[in-house]
Amino acid sequence: MNNPILVGVSALLISMTSACDTAPTPDNGAGTDTETTAETAAMNETPTETANPLLADFAGPYGGVPAFDKMDLAAVKPALEEGMALTLTEIDEIAGNPEPPTFENVIVAMERTSSALNNAFVYWGLWSRSLSSPEFREIQGEMAPRLSEFNSKITQNAALFARVRAVYEGDEMAMLRPDQQRLVGLVYDGFARNGATLEGDAKARYAEINQRLAALHTDFGNNVLADEEGYVTYITRDQLDGLPASFVQAAAAAAKERDHEGEYAITNTRSSMAPFLTYSTERDLREAVWRTYYNRGDNGDEHDNNAIVAEILNLRNERVQLLGYDNYAAWRLENRMARTPARAYGLMQAVWPAALARVKEEVADMQAIADAGDASITIAPWDYRHYAEKVRQAKYDLDSDEVKQYLQLDKLREAMFFVAGELFGFDFAPVPEGAVSVFHPDVKVWEVTDRASGDHIGLWYLDPYARKGKRSGAWAVSYRSHETYDGKQTVLSSNNSNFIKPAPGEAVLISWDDASTFFHEFGHALHALSSNVAYPTLNGGVRDYTEFQSQLLEHWLSTDAVINQFLVHHETGEPMPAALVAKIKKAATFNQGFSTTEYLASALMDMAYHTMDPAGLDIDAFERAKLAELNMPDEIPMRHRTPHFGHAFSGEGYSAGYYSYMWADVLTADAAEAFAAAPGGFYDKELAAKLVKHLFAPRNSVDPAEAYRAFRGRDADISALLRDRGFPVPDATE
Repeated sequence: MNNPILVGVSALLISMTSACDTAPTPDNGAGTDTETTAETAAMNETPTETANPLLADFAGPYGGVPAFDKMDLAAVKPALEEGMALTLTEIDEIAGNPEPPTFENVIVAMERTSSALNNAFVYWGLWSRSLSSPEFREIQGEMAPRLSEFNSKITQNAALFARVRAVYEGDEMAMLRPDQQRLVGLVYDGFARNGATLEGDAKARYAEINQRLAALHTDFGNNVLADEEGYVTYITRDQLDGLPASFVQAAAAAAKERDHEGEYAITNTRSSMAPFLTYSTERDLREAVWRTYYNRGDNGDEHDNNAIVAEILNLRNERVQLLGYDNYAAWRLENRMARTPARAYGLMQAVWPAALARVKEEVADMQAIADAGDASITIAPWDYRHYAEKVRQAKYDLDSDEVKQYLQLDKLREAMFFVAGELFGFDFAPVPEGAVSVFHPDVKVWEVTDRASGDHIGLWYLDPYARKGKRSGAWAVSYRSHETYDGKQTVLSSNNSNFIKPAPGEAVLISWDDASTFFHEFGHALHALSSNVAYPTLNGGVRDYTEFQSQLLEHWLSTDAVINQFLVHHETGEPMPAALVAKIKKAATFNQGFSTTEYLASALMDMAYHTMDPAGLDIDAFERAKLAELNMPDEIPMRHRTPHFGHAFSGEGYSAGYYSYMWADVLTADAAEAFAAAPGGFYDKELAAKLVKHLFAPRNSVDPAEAYRAFRGRDADISALLRDRGFPVPDATE
């Protein structure tokens, strides 16, 4: 929803599916989303007088910062209740204004509301994503439907909608700036597409459905988190064969943290599962870890999500039929770049056959190695990563663990700062410890300034490590967004990962895929920090466009400037050898069958769920039947099986929208080819300036298709995506 009043509420309801949990690069999917990169609602500068610390205006340096040191779980429920009451009072004043409706007294007035509640949502989001506990989840379960009810009181406020519509349809629209016209359109759309036009029983039922969905989304996400926390595989010293020393040390630390000192913990997150499946020689253990991970939410116990998914789908379908749509996906995609489910399907189906063909080749290569080694096995899903690594070494003489020795987390962060300086003109300086409060000792903060002028841009927070209560995956979020309509407001942006915290004194070494994800999430942060929009609502985004900027930034990881300066050996400090760099680049499209197929299977399943009649649906049976219909390879699971598909079912940020990663990747591949062809390559100053001007700074103040054409001079070409993944490109004459 784009309604400025509802930005905070929307962020809450989709906070479990963060913007950017993952990008569909090889093997880096997260356990649950993004957000979307769910931008927290903008904080206006109207003073908030309240004794509740969660409602208070941000104070202190850098234009004010969240008071993370004053977070009190006991204050959460009262903060939400008081914040909702204050907001509804503000809404009533706008709706009841006797003056004729204008852009200023309706649209801008709405932008100024909800300051206190938006403040509270910053802390709420942190507890939900990063500091969850049984106590918080109890509050969350109680408040989610109440927040939905509050949301409906705004979208179904007939007097307010009448004033919004009067501005939208009035003569004043023609006199507004283009960004103001887009703002009015987004606000109107936020009402019209969310029940404001309904009356009587239909209106009441719409609100009732939203309340129930809010509870179900919360339950779904909490069930997945419970399985991630509750299922840990402990192994002993004699079961460590094949595992890298860095992984063993981290697993020992994770076991000690869980009171299993002397053992080794394989936690139920992708960051632990994926390397274990890649390197462990214990096939039975690989299968056990694989099943534990892919059965999240599907264990037939109190945390099983199958019945929840079925109810969610039925309620979503009923709700959009009240609005006159054939199915949920038709409603969801209407204001996206894709526009229709058919266009989204068209893109996915254009790539799917090439991905399946590549999987056959990959499996054949793996099976040959297994046979040559007298393994006497048929490649199974828990073997894929393990034997893919063997193929990588055989075909490209490329050892992933050797590459990891040059991928230090701290050095990669420096590399990202370098790229931000070269492309965006940003400088990053560490904020002195204690100068601003943080919500966990692992969190570090940097000030971002403009290199040319020295002006303060904002702060960047980094929370890199996995811990109990923190959901899996990686995501970006803003605690405050840029705006200028009531005076300039600077950005507070945060990146969050789940790297395994090393033993004291040890470097954090990560895989190439995880390094790509690190760059990806930083791309979301740069998108927020680059904003030049005037109004809070325009900091939002179109779902199948918001991943483009972050996916594009991944390409800078493999540039020579980054490799030569920042990919140095963690012990010797020597730069990565040229021969190893050549191997990495030669293997750039390796395993694309696996990564594309596991992602697309989830995206196709998401679209199937949201274009069908879900009455009487058996989730497990439908998942099996649909995968069989798609000819899904037996050796690969969906990246996110239905019972833990948080993008689709722990909120509505990516529901009927998981295809968005590939839609955005068409733009990404096309834009990357523009940089590759530029005189200055990926650091071409003229093209970088166009990138920032047209694709980063405007945020949602410009239609994404128009913005891309302004940058590239034409629409994006799907052939670039096929080339980027090493798939055959059809002859244009065929």
